[in-house]
Amino acid sequence: MPRPRSAALSSSAPAVSEQAGTSTGPVRLGPGAKAALTPAAVEVRAGFWSTRREVNARISLPQGPQLLESAGNLHNLRLAAGAVQGEFRGAYPFVDTDVYKWLEAASWQLAQGSSAALEADVERIVALVAEAQQPDGYLNTWFQLVKGGERYKDLRWGHELYCAGHLIQAAVAHHRTTGRAQLLDVARKFADHIDSVFGLPGSGKEIDGVDGHPEVETALVELYRETGERRYLDLAGYFVDRFGHGLLGGEAYCQDRVPVREADTVEGHAVRQLYLLAAAADLATETGDAELRATGERLWRAMTTTKTHLTGGLGAHHDEEDFGDPYELPNERAYCETCAAIASVQWSWRMALLTGEARYSDLIERTLYNGFLAGVSLDGERWLYVNPLQVRDGHTDPGGDQSARRTRWFRCACCPPNVMRLLASLEHYLATSDTGGLQIHQYADGRCTGDLDGTPVAVNVETEYPWQGAISLTVEETPADRPWTLSLRVPQWCAEYRVRCGDTEYDQSNAPTADGWLRLERTWAPGDRVVLELALAPRLTAADPRVDAVRGCVAIERGPLVYCLEQVDNPGGGLDDIVLHPARPLAVRHRPELLGGVTTVVASGHRRRIPDAGWWPYTSVGSEAPETEDDALVELTAIPYYAWANRQDGAMRVWLPTS
Repeated sequence: MPRPRSAALSSSAPAVSEQAGTSTGPVRLGPGAKAALTPAAVEVRAGFWSTRREVNARISLPQGPQLLESAGNLHNLRLAAGAVQGEFRGAYPFVDTDVYKWLEAASWQLAQGSSAALEADVERIVALVAEAQQPDGYLNTWFQLVKGGERYKDLRWGHELYCAGHLIQAAVAHHRTTGRAQLLDVARKFADHIDSVFGLPGSGKEIDGVDGHPEVETALVELYRETGERRYLDLAGYFVDRFGHGLLGGEAYCQDRVPVREADTVEGHAVRQLYLLAAAADLATETGDAELRATGERLWRAMTTTKTHLTGGLGAHHDEEDFGDPYELPNERAYCETCAAIASVQWSWRMALLTGEARYSDLIERTLYNGFLAGVSLDGERWLYVNPLQVRDGHTDPGGDQSARRTRWFRCACCPPNVMRLLASLEHYLATSDTGGLQIHQYADGRCTGDLDGTPVAVNVETEYPWQGAISLTVEETPADRPWTLSLRVPQWCAEYRVRCGDTEYDQSNAPTADGWLRLERTWAPGDRVVLELALAPRLTAADPRVDAVRGCVAIERGPLVYCLEQVDNPGGGLDDIVLHPARPLAVRHRPELLGGVTTVVASGHRRRIPDAGWWPYTSVGSEAPETEDDALVELTAIPYYAWANRQDGAMRVWLPTS
């Protein structure tokens, strides 16, 4: 019996898809993938993310070749190709990856009809990379030029396979977007060389080893997906399972303390951990390995419950760029490397595809709008390597890669081209489909197209999210005689929502979510419209009391955005003596003239009257100056965290003590 045209709510979990994905993005599932969801095609047309991506395309990406030239990266490739004479330039053995990440970013941009100048830059640099490759496939300018061609003698620090991974990912992107095989041929030749060298004892291979910086593993899975060569998938599996066996000295820093499958928490260098876990998720997806899937679920939960900052940022220690202990989440000394935010998005997206669960996309949303986006300035020309949650009054900045001030480029320039490649490919992280319908993970103004066993479905999305909570979806393509489910993610932060489907209205009382998804099932017709309204009232957030650094403090949030105070918006002194009045209402003001157009949150607080303690800054409890609620009342203006450090230098803080 056909389902009636009135909307029905579905609570069923998405079906497992055995079909290859049609996405041209960074993740394209293999034909036998055991994934719940397949990436859908999305065109972002307007709104918040369109603006950020336009800046990336117009400003950030075109500057890449000049910056890579001035830093010496392209010079090194010319040296390796024998085209020039001179000395290697750069402080690190992995500077080639800056070129490869830029190539990947530019390749995703080419798929969106970018300029002829960008295309010419891409093809020129692709040719240079090909010229630098050695006859047997090996390619690493540091070892070719500085180490006299000595290979794989320093796997802990040499980053040879890390560099190979980024080359492979650039090659896959270039091939998927242009159809040209030159860079893919380079990547395959290098991968074939690696496959001939690395393997288990008794396999006849020369080296049983792994790279100190995981990356090649997830790249090899994608190379398998692009070429159908099973040995690339097997090689990725070998590398993932050899971490934790003491091949790198048994250190957590480089993921060698415990085998992946036995780990019970994330640890060590945050980016290395997350790249490795992204590969584990890829392998679980392609092979159906239940143990690796369970590992991913277990470690993701351990990370989010004990080691993730409010912004989605990851990393507690500047020293070794690592996670730290459970609930060790400092403010001014938070590391929160921009690359770690990107790696978190990549891992969570793979877990979302594998499981179909909305919680992974909840973290993606939080990370994208906060921990990730803060890494690039609004003008697209300056960057943050680390993303602290507080800059104290009178802060003296050391400069360099770990600066709390935006920088044009870095000695270790991993973050800027990494930001470029995520922004250029962002549309591939927004929606999915399965055999039963279309799922909208992130809300952006544009068009989403999914595949139901060969039948296209398409939905047009109109929204001013995150400034407004209304998301309007109009069905544009649909089978005429088959019901399917439109699934909308209701964010974890959202306490109230309403949805209107045709003439029927629901809210959370009669349309509850199942695992974060609001599922609407019906036989759709072109022109059918759904409006989801998410309540965006500003809110105060407190941390788990085990987070010592912010006990007794609150943060301001609105929708997916974390807010902060900047000194420039709160004159009259610094921020260290500000105390928030949590009982007073929060107000919302849209400021089109401020920071490219933002919605601010206005709160009430006061500046603490601190008695003169003489030479000793500690006092007995109860001896502080008395306070009255209206004493020195000040209006506090909070801006979105992603927009901080775009004006004058000064203090900033996310977490505020309360009176």
